[in-house]
Amino acid sequence: MLTLSGEAAQVVHRLWAAGAGKLRCPGVGARGIIGRMTDTAGQGGGGGFRDGAQDGFRGGEPGGFQGEGPGASEEPSLRERRAAALRGARRVLSRAGWRGTLRERLAHLQEAAPGVYDLDEPTDLYGDRIVAALEERVAALLGTEAAAFFPTGTMAQQVALRCWAARTGNPVVALHALGHPERHERHALSQVAGLRPVILTTEHRQPTAAEVAEFPEPFGTLMLELPLRDAGFLLPTWEELTETVEAARERDAVVHFDGARLWESTVRLGRPLEEIAGLADSVYVSFYKSLGGFGGAALAGPTSLIEEARTWRHRYGGTVFQQFPTVLSALVGLDRELPRLPEYVHHARVIATALREALATAGLPWSRVHPEEPHTHEFQVWLPYDPDTAAEAAIRQAEETGTMLFANAWDTAGPGLTTTEVTVTEAGLIWTPEDVKRAVTEFAERVRLLKD
Repeated sequence: MLTLSGEAAQVVHRLWAAGAGKLRCPGVGARGIIGRMTDTAGQGGGGGFRDGAQDGFRGGEPGGFQGEGPGASEEPSLRERRAAALRGARRVLSRAGWRGTLRERLAHLQEAAPGVYDLDEPTDLYGDRIVAALEERVAALLGTEAAAFFPTGTMAQQVALRCWAARTGNPVVALHALGHPERHERHALSQVAGLRPVILTTEHRQPTAAEVAEFPEPFGTLMLELPLRDAGFLLPTWEELTETVEAARERDAVVHFDGARLWESTVRLGRPLEEIAGLADSVYVSFYKSLGGFGGAALAGPTSLIEEARTWRHRYGGTVFQQFPTVLSALVGLDRELPRLPEYVHHARVIATALREALATAGLPWSRVHPEEPHTHEFQVWLPYDPDTAAEAAIRQAEETGTMLFANAWDTAGPGLTTTEVTVTEAGLIWTPEDVKRAVTEFAERVRLLKD
């Protein structure tokens, strides 16, 4: 028997009602709704599951759906070869824990967990005990009155935005066209939460204060993704951010930060986490994107909002019976990875400079590192080739030399252009500029062989 969560049950109920008792969707064939939900074909605007085997996961960490980024249309054989090459590589810029085996993941948690929580305490039940401890830790880090744990960021942000809409009386959410809800959530804000997203800008940069101030219709909430991943993990300056927030305040709008990667934003913004979060009325943070947790997210803000959010979390099916493995992994990430993120950001800038210089020296025309000085420990690389050529060259380099310079998938960025994401974490700290230049030379040799 198939049991659905609260949110999924709502979706099925709506489909049933819309089809007068026939559980069908336009374009759904004999496989029915479940076949559609597990379809691997990308569908634009965040449709279709991303290649879950390995490299639909972007930027060195998982993201969820196909069509969201590099690797969305790769052949399975290419993904499998990349995964095998990465496992066998001796030198990489990042070795994300989620790429490991079940045994490795459990062993790491078993080794680290005793240092972050008393394992002789009772387990959690529906969000108490260790879950409550994590919530208190997050609220303290972000300087908010309270925080609530959620199984996913998609759920956390829907809940936050619908709560604000009820309070402001305005269901309109102003955000960037590249924001996660617009690109990767199957239009959940409108289809599930009943909100109306409007686009501030389509430019590959953060929205400006002028765009917020001059937007031609009222909106109840301004949503800012910090950093903006699909534009190249871009952040504003502190002055730009404060001006944009103030522009929203002058329009009587509340401000919500999509802070999935807020943890690593302190270097660029030059402020501690609590001061950054203090600009917003509510903030969402992720525990797996940069901290290496098993999953999970938190919504932080005023106590009254978080209490209401807990009610909606239950309605969405997000009040899970027991969550201690995921919560333990989040606590480990806060203890071990969070303090190291500034170091990763600084070294990512060293790597990016060496990459830019080496790509030019290697004779690869129109290569780009974006942004030239990374705002976080992640950035983009653009090359004038098709994705398969770049992917094949990266995999061959790893197979033949044991060095994997580009461990993530490549995606079409335009006619004759491809892009990938580079992440620098602990494994990359040993790389010198000379190491980068040598790796680029090896990569370029294999690109030329494939093009000849």
